[in-house]
Amino acid sequence: MVDRRFFTNYGPFTASELAAATGATLHDTSGEKRLFHDVSPLDRASSEEVSFFDNSKYIDQFTSSSAGLCFLRAKYVEQAPKTMLTLVTEDPYRCYALAAQKFYPIAKLSSDISPTAIIDPSATIGPDVGIGPGAVIGPNVTIGARSSIGANTVLSNGVQIGEDTHIGPLNTLSHAIIGDRVIIHRGVHIGQDGFGFALGREGHVKVPQLGRVVIDNDVEIGSGTTIDRGTGPDTQIGEGAKIDNLVQIGHNVQIGRRAVVVAQCGISGSTRIGDGAVLAGQAGLAGHLKIGAGSKIAAKSGVMNDIPAGASYGGFPAIPINDWHRQTIALSRIIKTKTRPE
Repeated sequence: MVDRRFFTNYGPFTASELAAATGATLHDTSGEKRLFHDVSPLDRASSEEVSFFDNSKYIDQFTSSSAGLCFLRAKYVEQAPKTMLTLVTEDPYRCYALAAQKFYPIAKLSSDISPTAIIDPSATIGPDVGIGPGAVIGPNVTIGARSSIGANTVLSNGVQIGEDTHIGPLNTLSHAIIGDRVIIHRGVHIGQDGFGFALGREGHVKVPQLGRVVIDNDVEIGSGTTIDRGTGPDTQIGEGAKIDNLVQIGHNVQIGRRAVVVAQCGISGSTRIGDGAVLAGQAGLAGHLKIGAGSKIAAKSGVMNDIPAGASYGGFPAIPINDWHRQTIALSRIIKTKTRPE
């Protein structure tokens, strides 16, 4: 049950309205005017709620569900309970997400500027921009229309923020160019020095970090993530990339469009990650690597070498995923043999 103190429901909507909003096809058009009031998981949904079925593992939940409307693939229509309307699609989860957005659209950001915010006179603030209490907007900062800056966030000299971008509270940004429709959650630090030193017995000499962080449109960055600026070339995050909480991105890293980086990954300097690549949780990447477009790296993997486009790797050090599984099975058999009673 959604707690209405925190979320505003804009329903109800008819089955035909939800079909139009998601691109799914209503199997039984006689129910197109039927109203639905909320979204809910299969095992909790009522006759007035919308759910989805996308994994055959949950077939029992689906066939016994009380959901009034369900997104599913065509092959499962005949197995739906008789009281359930069905919306047919090849991507039920995506359609469910679109339906959920209709019930719970992203909240309109405040366009108020707090009297306790500190804004340098040289900053350029676009129309309908919101700035929270205690925020610091430095010299020559530019903030695009309809963007918002959270409480106690600091934008240092020259930072550029695009339009419709939301930067949460307690963030620090320097040496950064941020695109449109970017979401940066709380406690993110962007543009600090990269970890660059000339090592020696006499001491480690700091290498000036003279690049920037450039974040393209429609990127989302989770809480606690840090992104270092480049040494001369820029650190770049491609359009539509999604970065989870607690990710470390080193200097000069390039992350491709629509790439996904899951929590606690560490990406060392100058590594290039191709478009659509997926890095699962706690993967660690050495520096100066090339990770091909569409590749997948399993959780907790240690990547020491380049990975080809479209390949799946896992393990420590990371190897092709099927080889890793074979090694795991072989090791398990050896252990069983060694520990077997005489």
